[in-house]
Amino acid sequence: MKPDPVLTAAQMRAAEAALIAGGTSVDELMQRAGHGAAEWVWRMSGGRAVTVLCGPGNNGGDGWVIAEAIRARGGEVAVVMAAEPATDAAKNARALYRGQALLADASPRGEVLVDCLFGTGLTRPLSAAYLTLLQRLAVRHDKLVAIDLPSGIEADLGQPLNKDLPANDLTIALGAWKFAHFLMPAAAGMGTQKLVEIGIAEVPEAALAIARPQFAAPGVEAHKYTRGLLGVVVGAMPGAALLAAQAAQRAGAGYVRLHADAPLAASSELVVSTQPLAEALNDKRIAALLVGPGLGRDGAAREKLARALAEQVPMVLDADALVLLAPRLLSQHTAPLIATPHEGELRALEQAFELPGSGSKVQRAVALAQASGMVVVAKGADSVVAAPDGRLALAHRASTWLSTAGTGDVLAGTIASRLANGADRFSAACEGLWLHGEAARLCEPPFTAGQLAAKVGSAYANCL
Repeated sequence: MKPDPVLTAAQMRAAEAALIAGGTSVDELMQRAGHGAAEWVWRMSGGRAVTVLCGPGNNGGDGWVIAEAIRARGGEVAVVMAAEPATDAAKNARALYRGQALLADASPRGEVLVDCLFGTGLTRPLSAAYLTLLQRLAVRHDKLVAIDLPSGIEADLGQPLNKDLPANDLTIALGAWKFAHFLMPAAAGMGTQKLVEIGIAEVPEAALAIARPQFAAPGVEAHKYTRGLLGVVVGAMPGAALLAAQAAQRAGAGYVRLHADAPLAASSELVVSTQPLAEALNDKRIAALLVGPGLGRDGAAREKLARALAEQVPMVLDADALVLLAPRLLSQHTAPLIATPHEGELRALEQAFELPGSGSKVQRAVALAQASGMVVVAKGADSVVAAPDGRLALAHRASTWLSTAGTGDVLAGTIASRLANGADRFSAACEGLWLHGEAARLCEPPFTAGQLAAKVGSAYANCL
């Protein structure tokens, strides 16, 4: 699937301006957005009563279009006017509405409340009157739908501008995804997310929403080495490396080998090398290495990390390797590197590279990627992939059941497998994140990291 763009508020305004300059009127864009959103509202309401809360701007204009589209289909709908329309397009949409319009002091009840107070571009908190109105109507309806963005959310940083904003059951993005659709804490209150296309053209240098990759079955002449030999370095806690290896086996690599100092009890499907790491790494067939899961943080772990980085092979660094990593260790390594830090490891890397560690998660990931030369997968409830050349991708929210020990090892193994299989490092990171999220979706909750690793193969099959 072709990934969708993720736009800043400024990029969205520029994209809409380009459409208008090309001959599409603001009114036409509003009709496209409103009718597209109305389809999702109609599905959620099931023909039951809908209330649309309209603000004064073009987000409110979208609301008037939504209300008229539902009325024309025979639905029960009423509009609550938080304020009179203030833009020409919103006024025109209001004039086309043939249904019931109520003042802000009304208190209708219904199945679905549609929030069209304010959308992308809001930079200041909702007034007390607007916030109270939204809260009052939200408790009188069973479901809450936000159009474009929930009112009171800053689009670029994903931060709430007000306290006590109601949680949404559905958020319908208009034209393109915005950063707030992906970033915490805003994304946590958006419920299910849908995108309505309005004809936005491709935006150069836009961030991307990670989409399902497309893989091909091995060719008739393929063998384990053409599909990629991945070496997984085993450290003080071998269980983490085993989890990573089990996931890697199912994510495309043809050969996954554990590099351990001593005999290791492992699945018969895994090959365990017990020769010294320096000797094991002499195998020039190694396509990629994974270092970090369960590595430890003692002198032996430092030595393993340094030895691995001395090899000019693509590599994924995770967990303990990120805590031990120092800029001098990267000075001689020229092969592609991917780092997969969680929040604590991200802070450790920022200290190591003398970065301020301030700003949004996106800004921090970009800064680390540029300072280190690594592709950075800043993982968590909102996962971001940043490349040193400025490319940026964001992952849709995955299952909250991933909040269990070992799932990060599974992610590292999945990404490393894609790297060994031949994907470039940015693509490997994005593909691995998608497979990880899809594997979680396929698991029956609650699940363990081992069960998650086993489902990576099913996720991979969904990409063939």
